[in-house]
Amino acid sequence: MQTLRRARAATSVIFAVHGAVTGTFAARVPWIADHVDTGAGGLGLALLMPGVGALLAMPLSARLAHRYDLRALTRALILLWCAALVLPSLPTSIVGLCLVLVAYGATAGVADVAMNAQAVIIEERYGRSVMSSFHGFWSVGGLAGSAVAALAARAGMDARPHFLATAVALGAVTLTASVWLVPHRPEAASGAPPAFALPSRAVLPIGLVALCAVFAEGAGLDWAAVYIRDVLGGSAGTAALTVSMFSISMALARFVGDKVIERLGPVTTVRLAGLCASAGAVTVVLGDRVLLGILGFGLMGVGIAVVVPLVFATAGRLGEHPGRSLAGVAGIAYGSGLVAPGIIGGIAHASSLTVSFVLVAALTVAMGLGARALRPAATPSR
Repeated sequence: MQTLRRARAATSVIFAVHGAVTGTFAARVPWIADHVDTGAGGLGLALLMPGVGALLAMPLSARLAHRYDLRALTRALILLWCAALVLPSLPTSIVGLCLVLVAYGATAGVADVAMNAQAVIIEERYGRSVMSSFHGFWSVGGLAGSAVAALAARAGMDARPHFLATAVALGAVTLTASVWLVPHRPEAASGAPPAFALPSRAVLPIGLVALCAVFAEGAGLDWAAVYIRDVLGGSAGTAALTVSMFSISMALARFVGDKVIERLGPVTTVRLAGLCASAGAVTVVLGDRVLLGILGFGLMGVGIAVVVPLVFATAGRLGEHPGRSLAGVAGIAYGSGLVAPGIIGGIAHASSLTVSFVLVAALTVAMGLGARALRPAATPSR
């Protein structure tokens, strides 16, 4: 039992590291936009590129999880993800930024599938829901990364040394924690999944619920700072702190998420989450003050928080190859989150950033309406 507790703690740290990389990048998006001298349209195009990379790489994750020991694979991919943080700070042109963000997104995707596969194994061994707490630590990592980034932005620090120092520190944390991860290889009798695993019909409805949630999450993480600064007139420091508020709200909701799910069930939980997230998105759209914007993004974070852990926990129980189900759902969900910022930017270029968040509000409503896809009795078989 002590070994299992250590594995759970180590996996929590791995989730926090992944979140810290994401939060660090998200809070410095305004600096990156200024560094390559681009506006909302160009930034939107660049932020589509991580989605391209993730969508190309994620279908390969199931085969990787089957071929390699999961502990070693998770360690290697999280280290690669830490190193990828440096890439977005280097280009000085929009073309260069687009190219490096493809690699950045690909690394994010495969690392995410590996750590969630690790979390599914630990949840199975515990025999109860713990997935939400892992994603809570992801949000804590996002908070820590964005908070440090907020301080760096307030001090006017160049993102290049900031990203490099963060990558080195997070890499060291990963090497230390990964010693306690669960070693795991699938049984040979189960056979290898396809080398390029697309989502199956069984996981598609679950993935679509996640698509809505993670689109809103991606929009909030990558555009909250820009929205507060450019639409509502907040300072650069306040804009970065809004990303921190988004992460705080998600973390708090996820740490109580397992108990909420146990009490209300997944369907009711997701319906209530949809109402909360929709209220937040509408507040962002209609609010005309910085405080209303911060409140709106906070409510969005609370509403989105529990949906993603529920989706991964459900997918991890499907079929003969859980890695394939996870890869399929992750391809839909995180592909959505990584393309969301680009779509938001494209709409902002054609109309306004406020109109972009009308789409976010519509998707959070759809998320709540699709809650029945997660009902336990209807969990599809392979």
